[in-house]
Amino acid sequence: MDTSVILPGEAEGFVQSLETFPLKEVGSARWSRQHEYIEKLNMQAILSASAMHDEFVKELLVSYGKIPVLVHEMILVEVWKQKVFPILCQLQDFNPKNTFNLYMVIHHEATIINLLETIMFHKESCEAAYESVLDLVDYCHRKLTLLASKATRGDVTTHDQRRETDKAVVSSIESPPLFHALKELQTQNAALEFEISLKAVSVLRYITDHTESISVINRLLCTHNMPCVLVQLIDCCPWSRCREGELEKYMNSRWQKIPVEDRLKMTKLDGQVWISLYNLLLKEDCQRKYDFNSFNKSQLLKIPEMCNHIVRENSGKWKAIAKYQVKETFNPSESELRLQAQRLAQTYNLNVMESLLPEKPKCGSCGKEAAKRCSRCQGEWYCHRECQVKHWPNHKKACQLMATAGRLTTDPTISS
Repeated sequence: MDTSVILPGEAEGFVQSLETFPLKEVGSARWSRQHEYIEKLNMQAILSASAMHDEFVKELLVSYGKIPVLVHEMILVEVWKQKVFPILCQLQDFNPKNTFNLYMVIHHEATIINLLETIMFHKESCEAAYESVLDLVDYCHRKLTLLASKATRGDVTTHDQRRETDKAVVSSIESPPLFHALKELQTQNAALEFEISLKAVSVLRYITDHTESISVINRLLCTHNMPCVLVQLIDCCPWSRCREGELEKYMNSRWQKIPVEDRLKMTKLDGQVWISLYNLLLKEDCQRKYDFNSFNKSQLLKIPEMCNHIVRENSGKWKAIAKYQVKETFNPSESELRLQAQRLAQTYNLNVMESLLPEKPKCGSCGKEAAKRCSRCQGEWYCHRECQVKHWPNHKKACQLMATAGRLTTDPTISS
């Protein structure tokens, strides 16, 4: 079965078209189209890397110099979520028919950090990021310090199963009460934030693997004292928890129980932190002494620009931007929603999505490995007919919503 998302020629067109947006246009039709492009590029990059095939997405992003664009767009949405999204949720005149567009914006940051995690494994990607690596270092520092502080307070929110998030998104198409919809979005945002922070751990490790830049090393060691942040992560270990006497670790986007004999084994995340520490403390580049001539001094004094520029450019305008987006962006018509549903149905092809899963589907009733899918909604899996019948009272409402959403993509006469 061919599970390719896009062909090299199509990917080249997507990469060439990537551009930076002003904060005001986040969520617009043009921005949403680029989101779809990045989603497809991300899925193809993961498929190529997993299958050890030609990583043409990475090559295209490097050759066209688009990695700084990805970094900018990721930070743009980070700022939007901090400054604009809370205001949107409080505006009295914000009464959208659905919250689907809002979810796409919230998910955008996770999509880009996933793509960066895949491509930054390669040294040429790190080099092709140019000075945006400084912004990426700052971004990773923000995520890691937030992760450590929340873990210390015991305030970590996750989605144990990604499909629960997807069902909530589909439910939002059916126009639930606004209060419930926005609360659900805020919960999804918190869960995504945890997973984004874990991806930032890997991205930081790859930066420490490959960077030889004086300014980046100075940023890591002197400005942020990143070794201390990493030691704090090792100490609080936010990807490990004890529930009812059982040790669980967060692996492959879900919490998994760890047998007694495996409790001393390191996870991938443990390894990423330790390798980053090794790179920062023992690599020759980080230990060497610098000749503080005029050139080196100018390099050391370089600062990241993207986040500061976005905040400075939009300072004092957050509420005005939120009001503009309420009117122009997050209240699409029924016809606009149908067109968007059609495009997203093509982007999130079920066969491709299954090939991206780290393990085989699980039965929605008993949790065992499953091979049969609900024929109506295509969104739930079962091991046997008995489990499907047993689970139907719980699955019925979600099944109806998902089946309706699927018909929206093919039947223009169905109202949203």
